[in-house]
Amino acid sequence: MTKNNLNQNAIYRQKLLDMIEPDFIFSTKPIKRIKMTKNTNNSNHSNKSQLIFDLKKQINSIENCNLKNNSKNLVMGDGDINSPIMLIGENPNEKEDILGLPFQGEVGLLLTKMLSAIGIKREKVYSTYSVNFRSPNDRKPTTQEIKRYSVFLKDHISIINPKIVILMGSTAMESLIGINDKISNLRGQWKEIILNNKTFPLMITFSPSYLLKFPEYKKYSWEDLKKIKQKILDLNIKI
Repeated sequence: MTKNNLNQNAIYRQKLLDMIEPDFIFSTKPIKRIKMTKNTNNSNHSNKSQLIFDLKKQINSIENCNLKNNSKNLVMGDGDINSPIMLIGENPNEKEDILGLPFQGEVGLLLTKMLSAIGIKREKVYSTYSVNFRSPNDRKPTTQEIKRYSVFLKDHISIINPKIVILMGSTAMESLIGINDKISNLRGQWKEIILNNKTFPLMITFSPSYLLKFPEYKKYSWEDLKKIKQKILDLNIKI
């Protein structure tokens, strides 16, 4: 930079200073951006917790439901409510009904291993079921039952507001996509659902309970998991 340019810059700075009123005082206190962000996150967390609590009350108010009458507990959700990844399974088994939590026992252990295989800690995701109550004799919920609870599931997704939704099992698939088909015909495919004007990408895959019964399908599940991992990278999701 030449001497003339330096002098010109000095003149501009002086003119700028002359424009500022003499009693204008700049604060030397640092802006507490980190604290503000933290408070915002806490507020968001509290708001989600309240919305989930209200939704749970709404589901519990259902009348004339064989599933509810057969169950000990409503199974709502588990994990990080601020997670960018939401897992949706089918409906509770006996142990999960007793504990009131999704993906427990052998099913939960397998799910933990599946997520770990693509570098995700289970506590970093949020999980729930498409139908919140256990079925009599652990039968698959009927299409009518799935439709009834899908209304609550869609509200649940909107509250969590994830970046990726993973549908594990045919009940979860039917609940959101409305297709009553073999999951083997649709697994490994990315779909979309629009809720409250927001688009959520969906991956369809086998449920851990299905893989425990038919371990020969684990190789296909691994292919689905790799696609999920790639989507996480493509969307630059931090988890």
